[in-house]
Amino acid sequence: MLQPIKQILDSQRIVLASTSPRRKEILSNLGLKFEVCPSLYDEKNLDPSNYPSPSAFVVDTAFHKVEEVARRLGNSNNSSAPDLIIGADTVVSLEGIIFGKPDNEDTAFKMLKQLSGRHHEVYTGVTLVYKQKTVKFFDSTKVYFSSMSDETIQKYIETGEPLDKAGGYGIQGPGGSLIEKIDGDFYTVMGLPLHKLCRHILELYNS
Repeated sequence: MLQPIKQILDSQRIVLASTSPRRKEILSNLGLKFEVCPSLYDEKNLDPSNYPSPSAFVVDTAFHKVEEVARRLGNSNNSSAPDLIIGADTVVSLEGIIFGKPDNEDTAFKMLKQLSGRHHEVYTGVTLVYKQKTVKFFDSTKVYFSSMSDETIQKYIETGEPLDKAGGYGIQGPGGSLIEKIDGDFYTVMGLPLHKLCRHILELYNS
């Protein structure tokens, strides 16, 4: 989808405001040349309960991440400032309860125990800053988990995969075997909704 503007993108400074290996992988697979500049914004400043929906929470979190990086790297009037900054945030929502990244193995176990045999929503909010323009959007995907024994959950946690992922699992790794099906974009669960991302970048550059 980005091929019509690929030459322009290749000549610009693109920054990913995230250390997520999954987001880096998604952008790399697009063939984009980008640098990583992790946001220093403290996500704990935002309370999910203050938002009307999980989507509003992830969109605002992504915005604050990008805003911090944009401020630190300089505004668009600075010749060395990034041309495009991409930031995102992902959470799992089970019946309105938001699950972020588990702090430890016990929290991961409790999260996965609650998700077992049920379906939940994964929300990823994205903010794009291109010159003086800011675009904010989100996508959601419904994920159906199989029923898991305590032993299965514990053995999965021992792989180390759950501890840096929203909801305590990764769809692209061993955690994918715990999922029966999804309804929506696979990449939204990974952390960056691919189709919507490309569409919004294309619209930004063509506007």
